[in-house]
Amino acid sequence: MRHVVLLSTGGTIATTASEAGLAVSVDAGRLAAAAAEVWDLEDVRVEALDVNRIISSAASLDDVMTLARAVDEAAARADGVVVTHGTDSMEESAFLVALTHRHQAPVAFTGAQRSFDDPAPDGPRNLAAALRWVADPRARGTGVSVVFGDTVLPAVGTRKVHTLGLNGFAAPGRGPVAAVDDTGVRPYAVPAAAPALLSTDAALPRVEVVGQYLGSDATAVRAAVAAGARGIVLAAFGAGNATPEVTAACLDLLDAGTPVVVASRVGAGPVRGVYAGGGADLERAGAIPAGDLSPWQARLLLAAVLTHADGSRGAAARCRDWLRAVAALS
Repeated sequence: MRHVVLLSTGGTIATTASEAGLAVSVDAGRLAAAAAEVWDLEDVRVEALDVNRIISSAASLDDVMTLARAVDEAAARADGVVVTHGTDSMEESAFLVALTHRHQAPVAFTGAQRSFDDPAPDGPRNLAAALRWVADPRARGTGVSVVFGDTVLPAVGTRKVHTLGLNGFAAPGRGPVAAVDDTGVRPYAVPAAAPALLSTDAALPRVEVVGQYLGSDATAVRAAVAAGARGIVLAAFGAGNATPEVTAACLDLLDAGTPVVVASRVGAGPVRGVYAGGGADLERAGAIPAGDLSPWQARLLLAAVLTHADGSRGAAARCRDWLRAVAALS
């Protein structure tokens, strides 16, 4: 008998219709019962716990760090952990938990695009698949994943790619880890877990994402620094480009010791500074290419490295080391 802890945080999977719109109303026990009706889970003992009852667009960093502590406690005593979560910020929460995860027990995030009381809900099957995945001995040591639409994806590099589609998530630079369906669990390539980088009791500093768009100036960069941001992530054009005004502002930040990470606003592909007056200048000045991380995951990585004692001085080296490690594992 495998012991799996189910941690419910709310999200669409736990909502039902009300006059005001969808609202979280379903607890962890009812979610587990619905999943048990999809497939035979008799060899899995599910311990169902409620951590939060919100939609994920309302979640704060403090909420996710509370969740990370709950995952850490559960992973220390169970064979696996499943987190039900809203899809809006799932890619960020799963990534942040991955930065804290230090156990061999696998962790899977899952959710739904349709409410619990929808005539054809997808949540029970997604949850059943996640339970099957973390209960499988072959998942041990694989870290944190996202299970959605019968597919297991690594948390690192995963992003939501469709607003309403049942296959709402993808990891464009990495691909699936496994499939889970009526036939059982079929691993494709089981990666090692990403290195833990963050303490579950850490307070994350402010890091802002600055988007690039036609004609953007440096207003958002200056406002972010004025608001207390200790680092900046550019959601850059293409492979890592910025407007001349933003490039100049970020060069000033780098010169002053404020770290800048360059991610892409494009949905897939690596980052590389290639153009003079833009990405090439930033990279030469020490800006950190984010690899295949979305700007939102890159923000959390930079915030995590800034919690270390060397802070801004060691941010670039820590980011680069971590990104090299996950590239080798992918």
